[in-house]
Amino acid sequence: MSNIKKAFENGKAFIPFFTCGDPDLATTKEAVKEAVKNGADLIELGIPFSDPTAEGPVIQAANLRALKNGLKTDDILAFVRDLRQEVKVPLVFMTYANVVFSYGSDRFISACADIGIDGLILPDIPYEEKEEFLPYCRKYGVDLISMIAPTSENRIEMIAKEAEGFIYIVSSLGVTGVRSSINTDLGNIVSVIRSCTDVPCAIGFGISTPEQAKEMTASADGVIVGSAVVKLLEQYGKDAPRYVGEYVKAMKNAIIR
Repeated sequence: MSNIKKAFENGKAFIPFFTCGDPDLATTKEAVKEAVKNGADLIELGIPFSDPTAEGPVIQAANLRALKNGLKTDDILAFVRDLRQEVKVPLVFMTYANVVFSYGSDRFISACADIGIDGLILPDIPYEEKEEFLPYCRKYGVDLISMIAPTSENRIEMIAKEAEGFIYIVSSLGVTGVRSSINTDLGNIVSVIRSCTDVPCAIGFGISTPEQAKEMTASADGVIVGSAVVKLLEQYGKDAPRYVGEYVKAMKNAIIR
């Protein structure tokens, strides 16, 4: 069984996103620990990249702040190895194809397995091009997380049938960022997914409030929150971990059923 499935075994999963190294790696570590202590079921870790095409202004800015610290991929890998000594929930990387290619796909995914990364999300790689990375993921036991967007339409079944770990449902068109309302017919997307796989699905992009989280988990198995968490890091800097913990607790409480 995929280790990622453990995140969905005790009810609806709450999945916060952090940009590694924003404002520094020590703060990222403490923020992740606070998130887990307050109910986070899985942690999504962003590797800083200069051109994060799926991200909105908040996470773009976080990437730039982290890169200004001079962080390299090896620094992030060493950070996760250290983090794994204290954090036992599933961990996934969210990054871009260029990061993996430039490091060497075999070398990178092998390193992921070695340090305890359970899954990999590559938002700029469409389903039809996943074979660039899937053999390495299978070789080292790292789940390649599939994404399904409102535009996937007749491709939903095809993507879902081959999904592993969990399915990342993109709530809305566009980039990441807080949204006041989400109008996509997500219930229908979840229904199609459920008809062809038992792999859990979580909804991300735009979710920021307990009310939204509760609404999303009426159909999905979990929610992913990035920009709202990253905003706390931007606002409070090194003092952010306790605020992150409070936020995660409120969001997790909203989806407990």
